[in-house]
Amino acid sequence: MENTTTIYKPTLASVEAAAEKLKGVASVTPLMSNRNYSKQFDANILFKREDLQQVRSYKIRGAYNKMSSLSLAEIENGIVCASAGNHAQGVAISCKLLKIKGTIFMPSPTPNQKVEQVKMFGEEFIEVVLIGDTFDDAYHAAMQQSEALNKTFIHPFNDEKVIEGQATVGLEIIDQAQHPIHYVFVPVGGGGLSAGLSSVFKLLSPNTKIIGVEPTGAPSMSTSLRRKQNTELKNIENFVDGAAVKRVGDLNFAICQQNLSDMITVDEGKVCQTILELYNKDAVVVEPAGALSIAALEQYKDDIKGKNVVCVVSGSNNDITRTPEIKERALLHANLKHYFIIKFPQRAGALREFVVDILGPTDDITHFEYTKKVNRENDVAVVGLELKSPQDLEPLITKMKLHNFFGDYLNDKPDLFQFLV
Repeated sequence: MENTTTIYKPTLASVEAAAEKLKGVASVTPLMSNRNYSKQFDANILFKREDLQQVRSYKIRGAYNKMSSLSLAEIENGIVCASAGNHAQGVAISCKLLKIKGTIFMPSPTPNQKVEQVKMFGEEFIEVVLIGDTFDDAYHAAMQQSEALNKTFIHPFNDEKVIEGQATVGLEIIDQAQHPIHYVFVPVGGGGLSAGLSSVFKLLSPNTKIIGVEPTGAPSMSTSLRRKQNTELKNIENFVDGAAVKRVGDLNFAICQQNLSDMITVDEGKVCQTILELYNKDAVVVEPAGALSIAALEQYKDDIKGKNVVCVVSGSNNDITRTPEIKERALLHANLKHYFIIKFPQRAGALREFVVDILGPTDDITHFEYTKKVNRENDVAVVGLELKSPQDLEPLITKMKLHNFFGDYLNDKPDLFQFLV
């Protein structure tokens, strides 16, 4: 018989106490019906808009709830944390509000915009230390200082008070919903939000199905649930940075193992399509992790028809300099962007022939780069083409081969593709 007595679970009283502490600190964010997605999926799709928090993510909830529970001795010693983004901002503003001195370790490549946001929220109460290349480097440095100087480490997800703070999102949804909720889609990184929110629903709305959503490139919770033990991944894709962790929290894993109805993954390209859709149709700006729950709806389109569905939009700290990459990934996912090695015969008019006779009237060249000559007969170029329809690809390749322009197709060669493009 499975022993569940040792599993920590947030109590309703502890989550209500967290909500009380957060009054005037974290916004009670709106639960908004979305017309476009409701129409598309023939369902009542509601967005829980955590992107509208002052720090533009739900992370303020857990950070403040944890830090407001510290003893006088812990406050005197100060705190440390490690984060490349939203958790750092939540901790920084909590330091200022609670007048606690904090050191925030961030990886050196963190975009300057994020570093400046953290400094703005924390003001004179925080010091930012840029160290190492990855989150893990920053984490180890923070843990070293925590142990050496007896400072409290504020964990981004594997902490009871943090989980209880994030659980207040679930409390608000249940309070705001005008009808019974059939499904909640929630993004999963380290598991703090999913563990907290699902615990509240188990207590107050047990028939609601909670669906966890991860990026395909960082399936740490999915892998752990499948193996029935918390598992650290060796390598992850960091694009969905707000939900890319190698190992979820032990507390969070134990809770999610019992509470989640399903755990699914979404391709990064689909996430990018969703980011662009939300911006173009609804003027809603989300970060990649914030789009996860909405990007997942497609996989559940048959189940959610006619149902009341909540998507937690977890954050909007999106760096505008990433827009070209987001567009690129979206087009690749939609099968509309294709890269080739093209061989151009060394004769006058070869390039013109390719443009006029090979390309279709709606095909656009978006990338063109000559590489070194590989033989005397041909010049070689890496060419990126944007098509209007996925169906245009096969006829295009056929024409290239027929006229001896075709060298290679790069989309399905990830190593070569990353090197060249």
